[in-house]
Amino acid sequence: MNRETAGRVYLVGAGCGGRELMTLRGLELLRNCDAVVYDALIDPALLDDAGGAERYGVGKRCGRHSVPQGDTNELLVKLAREGKTVVRLKGGDPFVFGRGGEEILALQAAGVPYEEVPGISSAIAIPAAAGIPVTHREVSRSFHVITGHTNALGDVLPESIETLAALQGTLIFLMGLSGLEQIARRLMDGGKAPDTPAAVVSGGNAPRRAAVRGVLADIAQKVREARVQAPAVIVIGPVAALEMGPTIVYPLAGARIGLVGTPSFTRKLEQGFQALGAKTVRTAAARVERRAMDFRAEELCAPRDKWAVLTSANGVRCFFQWLEEERIDLRRLGRCKFAVIGEATGRALKAHGILADLCPETATGAALAEALCKTVAQGEEVLLFRSASSSDLMARTLAEHRIPVRDFDLYDAVFSQAEAEEPLDYLIFASAGGVKAYFKNHSALPEGTVAVCIGPVSAEELAHQTDAPFLTAPEISAEGIIRCVCGHWGSSA
Repeated sequence: MNRETAGRVYLVGAGCGGRELMTLRGLELLRNCDAVVYDALIDPALLDDAGGAERYGVGKRCGRHSVPQGDTNELLVKLAREGKTVVRLKGGDPFVFGRGGEEILALQAAGVPYEEVPGISSAIAIPAAAGIPVTHREVSRSFHVITGHTNALGDVLPESIETLAALQGTLIFLMGLSGLEQIARRLMDGGKAPDTPAAVVSGGNAPRRAAVRGVLADIAQKVREARVQAPAVIVIGPVAALEMGPTIVYPLAGARIGLVGTPSFTRKLEQGFQALGAKTVRTAAARVERRAMDFRAEELCAPRDKWAVLTSANGVRCFFQWLEEERIDLRRLGRCKFAVIGEATGRALKAHGILADLCPETATGAALAEALCKTVAQGEEVLLFRSASSSDLMARTLAEHRIPVRDFDLYDAVFSQAEAEEPLDYLIFASAGGVKAYFKNHSALPEGTVAVCIGPVSAEELAHQTDAPFLTAPEISAEGIIRCVCGHWGSSA
């Protein structure tokens, strides 16, 4: 990326939901930055858009401050002084209790160029998602956003809270769940009627979604009974009694789905499931790391017939990155035939201008090995470019048929576990490696969660790990998984 000697910082609001709620400007900056410094309560899918940018998690959650604010300020200045274009990705809007002002003051003092890009504030969007408009004609002509505690006084309420009791508009408290009972009592002491409608809503990227309605006198008790977790938005005023939730019916509305897989495949599942109304959670995310090859790409150009076998879209991407680094002109691959494991991998190959010479009807390693045994001519060699965790079944099958074969570890899928989230209805496994990674950190599937495997290989591994019943998609693809879940959810609803 070409950049000036002096770096710059963009304070970007990520909104308070999925990546589709972020501004186009914010996404454009994220896709072109050198480093991203991000909060905890953002959609993890947004980090996919950061590509190869350096990543620094500085998120804060109630009671668990991972990085002091001063250290975050220093990090932004440091990265900019290194000449980097930095995106400071903040949940909601940077200037609505997001400490964006504090960070800008630090950038001003350091002489670092900056710009703020707005985001959708939770003060508006979270109530709206629960069907509560913060204003409504003849009901509320104003709304007031208040912090539930102040930095100067510690975790206590603003001194002016009684004054708020006299206001006729909607009162919205952020970061106030732990002080809800005190907020309600002091508002009533200030003259607010005990039967004033009230609601507490958590959503967006909160660990657990909830929407509790009541009145000022009983809202704290109802929230305790519902075990609502922070962060949550407190809404007080007549609009809290309104019900304007969406009435469009989605087939997976209410379903909570955990995803275990690589970013590219997980993104397909997220898009498909979310379009059908489900909430998705990245339970274990895999980072694809390409391995150093003990094979010269120049050999692919040798004047003898050979097969290059690719078994995933990730493999296709890593394969062509390797060719580019080796400065291989694709026109020199004329003696190289390509085989893919299924249609999805074939589409990834086609995107690079090459049509697969062989693709089995069933997208499994066994089916591809069988198809190769029937197709490979005498004297042709088969080169397998796959994940380091791939089964050796294909190589063994080819060797048993006396077909020359070499198996190369093209990339690794390195899994990292997410924090514990709300209970899940489904847990999707997109590979046998994902199953192994999950059970390294968990002794069993969560109670009440139905596991779904992409195909027979991952199903076989899952059967080794648990006696619990699970589902296997009828087709080895994102579409197959989605259809499998839709059918099960519909039959169990």
